Amino acid sequence: MKILVTGATGKLGSKVVETLLKTIPADQLAVSVRNPDKAEELKARGVEVRQGDFDKPDTLDVAFSGIDRLLLISSSEVRLGGDEIRMRQHMNAVAAAERAKVKFIAFTSANKANDSNFFLAPVYKATEAAIVKTGIPYSFLRNNWYLENEIGSIQGAMAGAPWVTVTGDGKVGWVLRQDLAEAAAVVLTGSGHENTTYELSGKLMTHRELVSVLETALGKKISFQQVDDETYAQLMKDAGIPKDFLPLLIKIQKGIREGGLAIESDDLEKLLGRPVTPIKEALIQIVNQISHSED
Repeated sequence: MKILVTGATGKLGSKVVETLLKTIPADQLAVSVRNPDKAEELKARGVEVRQGDFDKPDTLDVAFSGIDRLLLISSSEVRLGGDEIRMRQHMNAVAAAERAKVKFIAFTSANKANDSNFFLAPVYKATEAAIVKTGIPYSFLRNNWYLENEIGSIQGAMAGAPWVTVTGDGKVGWVLRQDLAEAAAVVLTGSGHENTTYELSGKLMTHRELVSVLETALGKKISFQQVDDETYAQLMKDAGIPKDFLPLLIKIQKGIREGGLAIESDDLEKLLGRPVTPIKEALIQIVNQISHSED
């Protein structure tokens, strides 16, 4: 059996690869990356490194050749027009997987992609539909929000800055990338995951509740500010957030406020065979990582 992970040098993909290497021989694993030079260390460990670019379908034909089980990690495209770019990239990858006669596709999707109002959902809904249409057995790994997405705010809070949000009482199932990587590895190496959909979420919390746990982890009080969209946009602009990125940031906050990430599910702990990493423990891990990176 040959497993291939796309985006293997990315933040999630690299964790999936490391998790897989603990359970399967390196010669059973291949990775698809845009720049093979960044995967030299994996190559040295016996992992087959293939060049694959979602924007260049011919490279994907080669990258996916002879693959039994494929982990298609969704594009993290955030440029202006990112949805259109992400859609094209996903469709290129799905079509290439079909041409290569891949036997199983695991796809990192978005919570309730088929019926969510969250602004990111349409791309994932279309990608899931395209995968189903191929007839290839699949597993949709609908990841909730990475806790690591809050690193900027956590760093600010550690430095004494206020935590500013417009999410109101909207809840999020924050979860560490490592937990999601382990779940993906279970699906790729296990049996009985054909044509499944998993809602992968941590305990639901508001931003206020998250900050309260962070205060305990840090042992200090954090100023918490709920503001309106216009004030938030101005504060982010003043903080140096690029103008082109501001609309995306506002959409994320609005989506959370409207319940787009409030998905309650125990699918993740069932796949892991253990509880999801508790939010306090997860926050302490991130705080320690930040502290070490600043040393």
